[in-house]
Amino acid sequence: MDKAEIKNKVLEELEKRQTGVLATVKQNKPHSRYMTFFHDNLTFYTPTSSETHKTEEIKENPNVHLLVGYEGEGYNDPYLEVEGTAEIKDDKELKEKYWSEQMSHYFDGPEDPNYILLKIEPSLIRLMNSEEKDPLTLEL
Repeated sequence: MDKAEIKNKVLEELEKRQTGVLATVKQNKPHSRYMTFFHDNLTFYTPTSSETHKTEEIKENPNVHLLVGYEGEGYNDPYLEVEGTAEIKDDKELKEKYWSEQMSHYFDGPEDPNYILLKIEPSLIRLMNSEEKDPLTLEL
């Protein structure tokens, strides 16, 4: 399967699911938490507060790992493993683009100074449990 076909399959999975796990590095060990992910093509964005541990961890080490998908239905649930680097974004346009009223539980609105986005640029994406026998790997 060529790179374009794998990319299309990855994008299909991303359209179905937004919830996943973000793993950062804390004191040289993985630190994971559930997050909501949005994407623009294959660049991931996740909202968070500037006051969280994950922002400090990313400042110290921007390498992250994501698991996106897997609905818990069984062994055949497709999901993505994503290796990449994260950066903190406080861009007004991005904050407005990815704002939802569900976040009003945590923030006063898209202008809230604590509301930021983590931008994750993947270097490698694996599509697991697809209809293929082996994982599909997309190197970026």
